[in-house]
Amino acid sequence: MSKQNVTRRGVLKTGALSGAGVALPTIFTASSASAFTNEPTGSSVTLGFNVPQTGAYADEGADELRAYELAVEHLNGGGDGGMMNTFSSKELQGNGILGKKVEFVTGDTQTKSDAARASAKSMIEKDGAVMITGGSSSGVAIAVQGLCQEAGVIFMAGLTHSNDTTGKDKKANGFRHFFNGYMSGAALAPVLAANYGNDRKAYHLTADYTWGWTQQESIAAATEALGWETVNNVLTPLAST
Repeated sequence: MSKQNVTRRGVLKTGALSGAGVALPTIFTASSASAFTNEPTGSSVTLGFNVPQTGAYADEGADELRAYELAVEHLNGGGDGGMMNTFSSKELQGNGILGKKVEFVTGDTQTKSDAARASAKSMIEKDGAVMITGGSSSGVAIAVQGLCQEAGVIFMAGLTHSNDTTGKDKKANGFRHFFNGYMSGAALAPVLAANYGNDRKAYHLTADYTWGWTQQESIAAATEALGWETVNNVLTPLAST
């Protein structure tokens, strides 16, 4: 039997590496090419639409849900195909996703992070959702994105404008298509300067959560770079915006 030099540091290092492997979401394990959390084994695949059906952003949530339902119809070959007919890629052919019919479940985030996480958790654990999407509130999007990372499923941010969603709070399982506060600031500042000049003062009314904070920071930075002065920034509760 060979002699091994076992040290406390070596044991701790080995244990840490082993623990990290166990903690990894199954989507990132060596077998992820053929198996992942809630891998569909039947003829259908389930998506989770987690939107605010009540609360401050209920109107936005209703619009999101209608769009998701229309997308499912087109994915499954219903209607006239909609936007799918405009895609250069023909990977989506109206036969679901990889030949599996798309089904969906819905949840009400209530525009609250805790409620949103609970709703997403239920869709993942009870309904077998392989992907969660939604948002409206960036605070909700960030909270659910973190849960999806822990669970090993994809989170597709439907509507989130905070820089932090894919900035300081980014997750490997999280994806966004929507522009952020920085992009808004960079786009708006030149327009404001062109229409109102460079020697102006700005007073900000800011939604008091992650979207408002990063939007205000971005707008202020972009306008101040062109000569504007920020005279005040007043934080307003979400329910008052």
